[in-house]
Amino acid sequence: MKRRTLLTAGSLGLGAALAGCGGPQSAKSGAQSQDGSPASPAVLRKKARTLRLVTAWPKNFPGLGTVAEEISQNIGTLSGGTLAVKLYAAGELVPAHEEFDAVSSGAADIYHASEYYWVGKSKGFAFFTAVPFGMTAIEQLGWVNDGGGKALWDKLSARFNLIAFPAGSTGHQMGGWFKKEINTLDDLKGLIMRIPGLGGDVMRELGVSPKLLAGGAIYQALQSGAIDATEWVGPWNDMAFGFYREAPYYYGPGFHEPGSTVALGFNLEVWNSLSPQEQMAVKGACGWAMSTSLAQFSWQNAKALKTLKDEHGVQVRNFSDEIWKALGAATKKVLAEVGQSDPETQAIHDSYMVALNEASAWAQVSDGPYLRLRSLAGF
Repeated sequence: MKRRTLLTAGSLGLGAALAGCGGPQSAKSGAQSQDGSPASPAVLRKKARTLRLVTAWPKNFPGLGTVAEEISQNIGTLSGGTLAVKLYAAGELVPAHEEFDAVSSGAADIYHASEYYWVGKSKGFAFFTAVPFGMTAIEQLGWVNDGGGKALWDKLSARFNLIAFPAGSTGHQMGGWFKKEINTLDDLKGLIMRIPGLGGDVMRELGVSPKLLAGGAIYQALQSGAIDATEWVGPWNDMAFGFYREAPYYYGPGFHEPGSTVALGFNLEVWNSLSPQEQMAVKGACGWAMSTSLAQFSWQNAKALKTLKDEHGVQVRNFSDEIWKALGAATKKVLAEVGQSDPETQAIHDSYMVALNEASAWAQVSDGPYLRLRSLAGF
């Protein structure tokens, strides 16, 4: 369904529902105008409530920043005009990566960001963005929606006066940009790399010093030598930041984020104060963001990768088998430690791993062999 059709239908549906409620000025009540003619049907409208949404993304940034803007607009439309969302890019209302505290405390109402930014609060949050060697975007959404993941997410978020929803996906991410070739495990040791979440914990096991930087600060850090490598998203977003000018070796695929989900988080008190229709408008906008962003990143990444290679001479590399095996062993160690950190995180970890095993069994007879055979057939 096209976005315009969805929004129009949503608006008409809400309008019809409100009109059906009737009221003192409705045509059904037989109200008349001053000249005695039947009055036009009217819906009593209250003034739109304005909610403040803070994001982790630079203003108007392709994909991540723009989908947050469209979510804001869609909530207003689908709510029938009872909600208005004012968006603040990273640094405009609160600094990047401080969105969690702002919304939890009520200094802002909503955030759009990646849950693994909050691992300092609980390692459990990482499972709702991406897990190294974990589920793809569609597999993870299946776990959240149908496999019990959402209930676990809600329980964790409620501890911090929050509730969050899947509201975007970048799909499979790349392994990162490096200033030098990475051929052996020794080449990784001592590097300073911008990489968040559990992926950063895995790289630490291999001798890398992980660093969390907001998107807008990465290029300058590469340029100044403060970091030696960075991962961000994929070709489309990475090209927009110009990382290829400072780090010519582009490694992929990424082990750390096989299907990253972005979240829309609400202050729990604000969420509970919304009407059922307004809550449905939010969920509708989030669902639209998931499907649209996943498709957009898939399409735009393919185009941007060609541009990076053909016009900028970027060298796309793959890590050696030695490195992949070491990454796998380190990931198992990290996940085992995370799973034992506290009972709540253990419950999330255990649920996720069961879902991953089931998803892997299906992928081994579906997407996995299909992609290999498609290539074999020359497509």
